Amino acid sequence: MPREPNVLIFHTDQQSAWTLGAYGGTLVDTPNADRLAREGAMFTSFFTNSALCTPSRGCMLTGRYPHCHGAYDNNIELARDQVTFAHVLAGRDYETGYAGNWHLDGEPRPGWLTPERSMGFAHCRWMFNRGHTKRVVEGAGERPALGPLDSPGRYMTDWLADKTIEFVSAARRRPFLWMVSFPDPHTPFNVAEPYASMFDPADMPVPETFHEEHLPSWAAAHQWRCDDGADAGAAEALLRRRMAAYCGEVKCIDDNLGRVLECLAARGLLETTVVIFTTDHGEYMGEHGLYHKNHVYETAYRIPLLVRWPEAVRPGTVVDRVVGTVDFQPTLLGLLGVPPAGSEQGRDGSGLLRAEDVGWDDAAFLHHNSFDLAGVFTPSHELALARGAEHVLFDRRSDPLQVRNLIGDPAAAGVASDLARRVVEHNRRLGSPATAWLEGIDPGAL
Repeated sequence: MPREPNVLIFHTDQQSAWTLGAYGGTLVDTPNADRLAREGAMFTSFFTNSALCTPSRGCMLTGRYPHCHGAYDNNIELARDQVTFAHVLAGRDYETGYAGNWHLDGEPRPGWLTPERSMGFAHCRWMFNRGHTKRVVEGAGERPALGPLDSPGRYMTDWLADKTIEFVSAARRRPFLWMVSFPDPHTPFNVAEPYASMFDPADMPVPETFHEEHLPSWAAAHQWRCDDGADAGAAEALLRRRMAAYCGEVKCIDDNLGRVLECLAARGLLETTVVIFTTDHGEYMGEHGLYHKNHVYETAYRIPLLVRWPEAVRPGTVVDRVVGTVDFQPTLLGLLGVPPAGSEQGRDGSGLLRAEDVGWDDAAFLHHNSFDLAGVFTPSHELALARGAEHVLFDRRSDPLQVRNLIGDPAAAGVASDLARRVVEHNRRLGSPATAWLEGIDPGAL
C-alpha cells in the first residue's frame, strides 16, 4: 500500500445542493453522497466564485480567481502557465488521471485532451474538453464516439464510472489522483432508463418564486417568460418535466458513486483514499423564474462539498465557515500535507476539516464573467453590485428565498456600505477588470 493517501474526486456539472439528502433534499434519495457526509465532512457554506463552468473549474484546479487564471468565461482556455493540484501531486510521485468533461481547453468540442494539454493529468485518454452528449461507443479507434440519448452506446455517467473503476482497480505502487467529471445533471435534461421514468413530473414542486415579478433588469431578461412565450400553466408543466429528468440524472450519478465506493472497499482502498464530491455550480430550476446559472442568486453559487478520509476527518464533521472554490486547491494540498505551489490566491482550509480552531475570514467573493457584476457572500448576507444597473443586498438568514432587496433600506445601510467597501478592495487588490467601475460606487450611498 502507498504511504500517501489516494485522492478520488467526483465532480458533477450544474448540481444544486438541494439535490442531496445531506443538504436537506427530499426529492432524490442519495444514500451514497449522504454516506460521504455521514462518514466524513460536509461544507454547508461552500461557494463557487463564479457560477459558470469554465471559470469555476479554473478556480478549483488552480486556487486562483478567474481573471488571474485566464479562463474567466466559457470556452476560454486555462492559461498555460497555471499550476493545478494535478501538477503539484504529479511532482510528489502521484499517478494522475482524469475522465470526463474538462471545459478548460477553449473551443474544441469534444476536444479530446493529450498529455501536452491536460495540465498535470497524465492519464487523459478519456478526458474531453466540452459537450453534454449522453452516449458513448468505444470502437477500434483511439477515441470513442459520442452521441445524443437516442443514439446507441453506454450512458455517459455509467461509462465514466466504468473508467473510474478500471483506473482504481489497476495494480500500482504509487498513490493515485483521479478526477472524474460527469457532464450531468447539466442540460439537456434527459437521462436513460430506468432513471428517465423514475420521477413523476406531477410530483415535482414549483418553486415559490417561479412567478416572481420585478426582478433586477439583469435577471428579468432571462426569466421563463422570455424562453418561448408560454403561458404560466404551460411553463409550470415544462418545469416539472425538466425537474423530473434532472432528478433522474442526479439519481444516476449517486448510484454510480455507490458502484465506485463498493469497488474501493472491495480492493481495500476505501480507508486510504480521500474521497471528494463536489460540482462547479448549481441550477436555478425555476427559482425566480430562471433556469441554469450565472445570475447572482445563491442557488447557483452555494454548492455541495463532501470530503471523506478517516485518517484526518472525523465522521459527521460539519464545516459551516464560508469557503470558496479558490480555497479548494490549497485545502486539498494542506489536508495531504503537501506544500502549495505558491501561486494560490485561496486559503488553506484543511484545519477546518480537522475541526481545528483556525482564524478564518467568512467571505466568498463573486466574480462574474462579464465583469459587470461583483459581490460577496458572508454568513449573514449577500451583496451583489451591478454596473449601471440595480444592486442587491439579501439577508441570507431571514430571507433564504432572496425576494427582499435591502438596498435603500436605512436599517441595512451599514451592512451594505461595509460589504461594498470589501468588494471594491478585493477587486482592487486582485487587479480585476471590474475595479474601474466599482471604484465609482459610493458605498455610503447604498
